[in-house]
Amino acid sequence: MEESKKIILFDGVCNLCNGAVQFVIKRDKKDLFRYAALQSEIGEQLVTERGIDTQKIDSIILIEPGVAFYTKSDAALRIGQDFGGLWKGLALFSWIPRTFRDALYDFVARNRYRWFGKKDQCMIPSPELQAKFLG
Repeated sequence: MEESKKIILFDGVCNLCNGAVQFVIKRDKKDLFRYAALQSEIGEQLVTERGIDTQKIDSIILIEPGVAFYTKSDAALRIGQDFGGLWKGLALFSWIPRTFRDALYDFVARNRYRWFGKKDQCMIPSPELQAKFLG
C-alpha cells in the first residue's frame, strides 16, 4: 500500500457509492486516492485498526496517511477539496455545523439503496483502474 495516498473506503454494493467513486476517479488529476470496498478484507482491516463502527458509518470513509480519518460529510468535503481549483470552495460548507451536514448525509445514506439500488457483489474495477484499488 502506498503510504502517501489517501484511501477512500466505500460500500461496494451501493450504486450511489460506486458512482461517487467513479466521480472521484475522473477528477483525481493528482492521483491522490486509492479505493477499497468496506466489505473487502483490506476494508475490514482498515476500519478495525481505526476502531470505526461500520454499524454507524457504512458508506464513505476517507483515511489520510498517518492516523487521521474522516467520515460522513467531513469525508465528502475533504475529498472534493482535494480536486483543487474551484472545488476548494467546498470548504465554505465546513462552516455549517457538522450536526446539520451529517443529518443530511445520514438521510441520503439511509435511503441510498431504495433510491439508487444495490448490487449483488462489490464493483470489479476495469483493468485500467485495477491499480487504484487495494486488495
